Amino acid sequence: MTRLDHLVLAAQTLQEGVEYVQDTLEVLLPPAGGQHPLMGTHNRLLNLGGGVYLEIIAIDPQAPVPGRPRWFELDRFAGPPRLLTWVARTEALERYAALGLGPVTKASRGDLEWHITLPEDGRLHWGGVVPYLIQWGARHPTDTLPDTGCRLLAWKLQHPQPEAVAPVLQQLGLEYSLEVSFHPGLWALLQTPAGRKVLFSQAGGSGGQKTGPASPEIG
Repeated sequence: MTRLDHLVLAAQTLQEGVEYVQDTLEVLLPPAGGQHPLMGTHNRLLNLGGGVYLEIIAIDPQAPVPGRPRWFELDRFAGPPRLLTWVARTEALERYAALGLGPVTKASRGDLEWHITLPEDGRLHWGGVVPYLIQWGARHPTDTLPDTGCRLLAWKLQHPQPEAVAPVLQQLGLEYSLEVSFHPGLWALLQTPAGRKVLFSQAGGSGGQKTGPASPEIG
């Protein structure tokens, strides 16, 4: 089964991303997260229930520059914090990676280990609407992630060519809600202790947007 694992919200600095999420959701983020040595990035996490979480990610200014482009097009990220893409969990990573999502790469953070599809140029797939794929090791972040009372109620994928993107998502065996939008992106409705709140892509996809017709290879 392939399903939503986590939403990715990027920021120019991690502190900026944390403050944005805390202000928007009116919730205090737990001190959960850490550094990604492979990519030169760091993150903070928010449990959304049901094995799903929100990842706030940014370039780590204290880390060495990696010898490859960073994931999620973070090398080119600019502007306000916003939802950028999503990551889907699967137990058939090698099979789906063959569709063109990028080589399967091992990564880690602290005592967490996983394999993930990483395009060699670090691009987003279809402006972030098509996810990266991940297969976790023995542990998942939500196993120990504190519960702050936030829950993901609904989420949508938006793209100017939904009829082209839909077959790509179907190839990955994903359940999704896809609607027409001028820019590709994501929209998420969350229940928080302060009420219902929305996170979304404030700007469209960057240079990784693919606008051609769908094909068997996603890359």
